[in-house]
Amino acid sequence: MLGCVGAFAAIQLIRPAKNDSPIGADHLATLYPPPPKVAKILEMACYDCHSNRTRYPWYAQIQPVGWWLASHINGGKGHLNFSEFAAYSEHRRAKKLEAISDEVTGHSMPLKSYTWSHRDAALTEAQIKTLATGRDRLRRKLSRPNEHFLQSAFADYNGEEIASAAAPAANST
Repeated sequence: MLGCVGAFAAIQLIRPAKNDSPIGADHLATLYPPPPKVAKILEMACYDCHSNRTRYPWYAQIQPVGWWLASHINGGKGHLNFSEFAAYSEHRRAKKLEAISDEVTGHSMPLKSYTWSHRDAALTEAQIKTLATGRDRLRRKLSRPNEHFLQSAFADYNGEEIASAAAPAANST
């Protein structure tokens, strides 16, 4: 028993690196600033595992839980990293937007294991709709060759239902 306690105490000294880099130039929010509603949803439900900035729960300080979380975060960032989104090719950005839509609308993301301990990350149908609408808006902007549209991807999006893609946007040029 004393050996188990000693081993548990010893592993507390081996800690994974923290995922806490500042937001950089390649972050989705830097290149394509989302409206406040979308930004809040992404911060609460996505960025902990899919960016270079994680809000750690208290139990992340306890090993081996911290190791498991680090592995989970690294896996999430391997699939999609919002902190590196602008560095992706245009084709990869489009594919990632489609994958985000499929995962969120299919209720595969955020993971149930994450929402158990982060209740604020459990998305409502209204939040899913807000993300899908924002994603559609960004996807339309990304499909246009004009860089002005890329830089203002969310400029005229107000978080409400958007008219059909054929209707001109209110603030677009």
